[in-house]
Parts: sequence; structure tokens; C-alpha cells
Amino acid sequence: MSNAKIGIVAGGGQFPYLFAQSARMQGRPVVIIAHEGESAPELSDVADAIYWIKLGQLGKIIKYFHREKVAEAVFLGTITKTRIFRDVMPDLKGLLLWNKIDVRQDDAILRAFAAELEKEGIAVRESTLYLKELLFPAGILGRRRPSEEQREDIRFGWNIARAIGDLDIGQSVVVRNRSVLAVEAIEGTDAAIRRGGMLGDEKAVVVKVKKPRQDYRFDLPAIGLTTIDTMKEVKASVLAVEAGHALLFDKETVIGHADRAGIVIVGVTERDGELLID
Repeated sequence: MSNAKIGIVAGGGQFPYLFAQSARMQGRPVVIIAHEGESAPELSDVADAIYWIKLGQLGKIIKYFHREKVAEAVFLGTITKTRIFRDVMPDLKGLLLWNKIDVRQDDAILRAFAAELEKEGIAVRESTLYLKELLFPAGILGRRRPSEEQREDIRFGWNIARAIGDLDIGQSVVVRNRSVLAVEAIEGTDAAIRRGGMLGDEKAVVVKVKKPRQDYRFDLPAIGLTTIDTMKEVKASVLAVEAGHALLFDKETVIGHADRAGIVIVGVTERDGELLID
């Protein structure tokens, strides 16, 4: 078992905290690069060293990892995507990279950042390296089962979600009666659920899948309690997620909240072009 330091480039949410805990249990010291306005202050409790930066300060990430002799790193947590229009404060290295990126969508940006780290001898690893148990399970997770009409909407939404993922627009769609109510873009899943759910008149179906060229080092689809609360707010009826290719946080709490709200939760798998919804 390696006891070499591992670096975390941390956004918001609990994922960086959980990963750091798990890595330390494996005997690995953790160096965290945290983002001001995004990362949780509690990360300092699970870090052997922590450095705070502004969004876009690539040069500082590299400098701090070299200082700590970090040769492996992960990208974890959320960055509010709309901040790229107002809060990016790049250093020189970050600015040079930003100007080289032709398409400023999620995958292109993250792959470009990862490539720069790897040029510096810092290997970027998959985000689930120590947390495979967070992967979304297959099958019906709660007490409610989807109706045949809802299954048809899941199949319809699956193809639409795959298509927008192929264009690197988003990973989620909201549908009803085989009509698209909302497509996730830069605003994120919860905002898309609100938009689509209000149009769905209490019967919206939310479908979330990996992108066809998903890079497992970052940006896996993620589901948590906030997702269920948002669906409850607009009385959406079904959440269908690609099993094994998305993250599920606070599993038992999420299932309990969904059951009380009457929401179907299902982990869907695709085999030979056929969707397995049970």
C-alpha cells in the first residue's frame, strides 16, 4: 500500500471531505487545494496540508503540489459553473491555459487542467479511487416502482440525455409524455429540475446519465439529498440515474426522503442497447 501523499483539487460539497477521510484511512497523507467561495472550511480537519486559492490559479496549484512533493492528485467536488463569467481570478499560468481552450465546456476545461498537471509530473487519478461504495446502485432503490408510462419516459429521456452529453452540454434532462421539458446546461441539475418540474405538472421524470466519452477522473454525475428536495419542491415523480456511473451521497437518507415524497428512484443499466430499469 502506498503511503505517498495524494493531492485533492477541491470544489464544494462533501466529496472532497469523504475522499480525504478515506485516503487517510489507507495511510496516505492528504494535501488539499481548496477554492475560496466553494470549498468547505471543514476540509482543514481532514488535510495534512491545505492551501486556499481563487478559481483559475493553476500556477498556484502546481506550485503547492510541488512544494508538498505530490505526484498523484484528484479533482473532486463542485464548482458553480456560472462563476466563470464573474469570479475567475487566473494567475499567469491559468490565463495562458484559458486562452488556449477553444471550447469552454466542462470536459474541455477539466481535461486541459489535468493535462497541465500531468506535464508537471502529477498524475490525475479517477475520482472514486477510494470511494467505490458511492457509485449509484442498479435497480429500484425505494418502495415505489415506475409505471409503464414512466418507463417510456425514462427510455425517451435516456436517449436525449446521451445526446446532450455527447455535445458536453449537460448530463440531465427533465421529460414528460416523451416531451423534453428542460435540458441541463451551465445552471446545473437542480435549476433544470425546477424549470422542467414546473412545466411537468407534478409528473416530471428526471434522467441523469454519464457522458458518452465520460472521463472518470472528474465530473461524474452526482445525486444527493438536495436533488430529492428539489424534485419534491416541484412534485417531480421519477429520478432515473445510470447505475455504476454516477455518485450517490447519503444513500439511506436520500431513499427515505424519496419514499416520503412519493418519488421513484431507479438505477438504470444499459446492455446491448437495451435499458434494464428493474
